[in-house]
Amino acid sequence: MSTVSLLSAHSYDRPLLKASLEQLLEPLGGIKSFVKPGQRVLLKPNLLTGSRPTKDCVTRPEIVYCVAQMVQEAGGNPFLGDSPAFGSARGVALANGYGTLIKELGLDVVEFHGQRYNHQSDNFNHLRLSKEAMDADVVINLPKVKSHVQLTLTLGVKNLFGCVPGKMKAWWHMEAGKDAHRFGEMLVETAKAIAPNLTIIDGIIGHEGNGPSNGEPRELGILGASRDVFALDCALIEVLQVPHSSIPTYVAQQRLGLTSNLADIEFPLSHPHQLQVNDWRLPDRIMAIDFGLPRVIRSTFKHLYIRLVREPRDILPR
Repeated sequence: MSTVSLLSAHSYDRPLLKASLEQLLEPLGGIKSFVKPGQRVLLKPNLLTGSRPTKDCVTRPEIVYCVAQMVQEAGGNPFLGDSPAFGSARGVALANGYGTLIKELGLDVVEFHGQRYNHQSDNFNHLRLSKEAMDADVVINLPKVKSHVQLTLTLGVKNLFGCVPGKMKAWWHMEAGKDAHRFGEMLVETAKAIAPNLTIIDGIIGHEGNGPSNGEPRELGILGASRDVFALDCALIEVLQVPHSSIPTYVAQQRLGLTSNLADIEFPLSHPHQLQVNDWRLPDRIMAIDFGLPRVIRSTFKHLYIRLVREPRDILPR
């Protein structure tokens, strides 16, 4: 039986947040049950974009700061990594206020590089994934609670799509996106391959409506954690009261026999029913996942322009 720890939390103030995170992880054995001295620990937040820093569409830097601090206190060596839609991990992190924590904690920020991995899957047995994620001793997945115009919700499973490097994500949208269920299965298989040791989801302030970036901040007051990313997603879907059948990742994990029922999950702190949100706003409409070839090419050039031209220009002294 999987365990999901859910907690009511309403502050990003670092001391209060750290106390909440320690309480959240206590039923799971605390951070030391995941991190041993000397281990390299990848912190994988949602660093979608640097263009909307006030919209709470990325994992808040306070979450990453406190988790990195806890990892260091356990003797681990944390580093930060992601593969944003546009730009570099460092550039997007700095645009979203991560500079202070990177400097204070001496946190390395890595860019993901792809490598092909064999994976036991009927449809996705060769996934090109981040070597940095696959080689890490520990992976801590740090997603954000968000609505999503393509997938209804983006939670822990979808956040691991960031471990597909560079613009390979856009090409996967093109290859698998014609079928929402196939795309959901690819996301679930990616999450299985990365196999995060721990997922902690940032739901203190979520992002509702036309996410993943064009929605609006929404205070939820929730933190969640689990060793089982699929069980954690299941719990958050129940909290938000979104129809399960509308979420391709949930449909796929259920079809593949992964944790998908509340009866299969132990909740040592709060139960999802105690934290339910009655009016979470979903996208105005669900858009096709398919990225046509022209869009993929434009997206690739935009990504390269931001990384090679705009980000270096933005950090030049003025």
